[in-house]
Amino acid sequence: MTTSTRGTSKVPAVLVLEDGRIFRGRAYGAVGVTFGEAVFSTGMTGYQETLTDPSYHRQVVVMTAPHVGNTGVNDEDPESQRIWVAGYVVRDPARVPSNWRARRSLEDELRHQGVVGISGIDTRALTRHLRERGAMRVGIFSGNALPDEGTMLAEVRQAPEMTGADLSAEVATQEPYVVAAIGEKKFTVAAVDLGIKGMTPHRMAERGIEVHVLPATATAEDVYAVNPDGVFFSNGPGDPATADHPVAVMRAVLERRTPLFGICFGNQILGRALGFGTYKLKYGHRGINQPVQDRTTGKVEVTAHNHGFAVDAPLDQVSDTPYGRAEVSHVCLNDNVVEGLHLLDRPAFSVQYHPEAAAGPHDAAYLFDRFVSLMEGQRA
Repeated sequence: MTTSTRGTSKVPAVLVLEDGRIFRGRAYGAVGVTFGEAVFSTGMTGYQETLTDPSYHRQVVVMTAPHVGNTGVNDEDPESQRIWVAGYVVRDPARVPSNWRARRSLEDELRHQGVVGISGIDTRALTRHLRERGAMRVGIFSGNALPDEGTMLAEVRQAPEMTGADLSAEVATQEPYVVAAIGEKKFTVAAVDLGIKGMTPHRMAERGIEVHVLPATATAEDVYAVNPDGVFFSNGPGDPATADHPVAVMRAVLERRTPLFGICFGNQILGRALGFGTYKLKYGHRGINQPVQDRTTGKVEVTAHNHGFAVDAPLDQVSDTPYGRAEVSHVCLNDNVVEGLHLLDRPAFSVQYHPEAAAGPHDAAYLFDRFVSLMEGQRA
């Protein structure tokens, strides 16, 4: 058990992990109860983008940066229309935001959107615990009448696990919409929304692409109804082993040899479409400082990540698949996790990390240019 009195709130709060570890602090944001998978993010900036990333649906995010909330909350940086995290954990929240774009404090925004959080705990100790024991279910309880520890632990252990969770349809758009190209329109892309972030179609629009964002339930017929030059599969939450429908749609795209690009969940969907398996990482990759090597160029990039699952593909050989030869194009230099796939006989590739990351780094922005090159080659 770890105890601290830091934080601006005087309302008591308790964080309970499913293995029985307990941290006591103060309420941050809304007061109440929440459950999810405890994960940690190593980013020192970009907390607003993290909070509004649909890939964090049903996860309680622990910030490893000790001081959070300095720049408040603005109306320009959200990646979606709402906060998606199930809960929020910080050590030392800013008492007063200071930034010319700030419209309100982070705690006010959390409270307004009903996000239960906790502050004033030793997030370093919690992060080390998750690294050693792995991501696990967690509950945050706050208020003046808290249950006893045994009751809280029992409730945490009754919460659903992330393994086997099918969540894309819960965060994706319900209706198609279009993001217009910036400047001259050069291409049309059908983007299957599995939890897409707002910056992703913007990065494509910057390159003259008109993006038709489609629901996660879109069929191959829906994809080709927009007459696309390319097809994109987005990031998103949940276990890729449950994503049979997106896998079937992607296989239809591969059959037609349409240029294809996938990010994060889209990378896992491509892995499954090619016949590879997926598996859950012990504690995942989350943050904006992960080193990845692009094996096609040898270049090492510092990249943004948010994934708890990975593709199980051989690193040291070209694999034969139903759609031709495939290889691992990118690898994480920390742990050799597959971070990208590339087909050698069809115009398709994917990466596990986030080249569109609004908060940076932007080392991998060239991947959108690579997608444009595939479409140019196909048109030629």
